[in-house]
Amino acid sequence: MYLEHFGLTERPFNLTPDTQFFVDLPSHIEAYNVLLLALDGGEGFIKITGEVGRGKTILCRKLLNELHTPYITAYIPNPHLTPAGLRMAIADEFGIPYVRNAGQSKMLQQINQFLLAAAAHNQKPVVIIDEAQAMPLETLESLRLLSNLETEKQKLLQIILFAQPELDELLQKKSIRQLRQRISFSYQLKKLSLSGVRYYIERRLGMANLAIENLFSPLAYRAMHFYSKGTPRLINILSNKALLSAYGKGKHKVSLKNVRLAALDTEETAKLKHPLESRLSIIIFFVCSLLVAGVFHEFT
Repeated sequence: MYLEHFGLTERPFNLTPDTQFFVDLPSHIEAYNVLLLALDGGEGFIKITGEVGRGKTILCRKLLNELHTPYITAYIPNPHLTPAGLRMAIADEFGIPYVRNAGQSKMLQQINQFLLAAAAHNQKPVVIIDEAQAMPLETLESLRLLSNLETEKQKLLQIILFAQPELDELLQKKSIRQLRQRISFSYQLKKLSLSGVRYYIERRLGMANLAIENLFSPLAYRAMHFYSKGTPRLINILSNKALLSAYGKGKHKVSLKNVRLAALDTEETAKLKHPLESRLSIIIFFVCSLLVAGVFHEFT
C-alpha cells in the first residue's frame, strides 16, 4: 500500500526469513562466524540460541544458502519428532533409502553407511535443526547416538541446533548430560541497542531502495527501540505498522506518534508506556494547571 508513497520497490519489513534482507548485525555476524569456524574444524555439535524473534531462522536459512561443496545438508525445521521420526527425516533429507518399519539398529546402520560413503568422497554431511527446543528428551538423546558415528580421524556427521533458551534448560537434565558435554561451540544472539535498531531499520529500508532520506525521526527510533526491546521481529512488525500509519495520514516521515500507534495496535507492546509520553503528560498537566490557576486568579 505504501511502497509508491515512500519510493520503495518492495516491502522492507516482511516477517518471512528472506535472506535478501539479512542485516549484518554484530551479533548475527559473530554467530555466523562461530558456525563457519566450528564446521571447518569438524566439531560434532554446535548450538545457537536466542529469544523469540532474535533472527535465528534467517541466520539458519543464510547458512543453508551459503554452505556449498564439500558440505551436504539435511534441514529439519520441525523437530517435534520421535527418535524414529527424526532418523527418517534425516534419511529423507539426505536421500538415504530405508525400509519404513526398520528398527533403530538398522536405520543407524543405513545412515552410517551413507556417512562413510560421503567421507570417502570428501563430503561433509551436516544436520541443521531449527526450533530444537521443541525436541522431546528421548529425541535429543537419539542425536547423541547419531553423533557416535565417527572414524578414528573424524566425525562423520556434524549437527547444528538453532533454539530458544528453553533448550539450555532441557540440556541441564541429568538424563541427557552426555549430549550437553558434546556441544563444543555455542553462541547466544543478543538484543539490539538503540544504534543497532537504527542500523537495522536503515539497512532494511536501503535494501528496499528507499528514495527518502531520514524517513524515521530520531524520536521514532528511540520509541522503536523501547517498544521492540531490540528484537528484530518486533521491529519488523512495528516498522510496517508505523509506515502504514504515516502513509494513512499522508506524511512522508515516520514520527514518534506513528510508532506509538503501531505499538498500540500490537498485542505484545500495547500496554507499554514510553517514558517520553509520561513526561509529556506531566508537562501538559502542569501547563493546564497554570492556565486554570491564571483564570481563577482573574475571577477572584
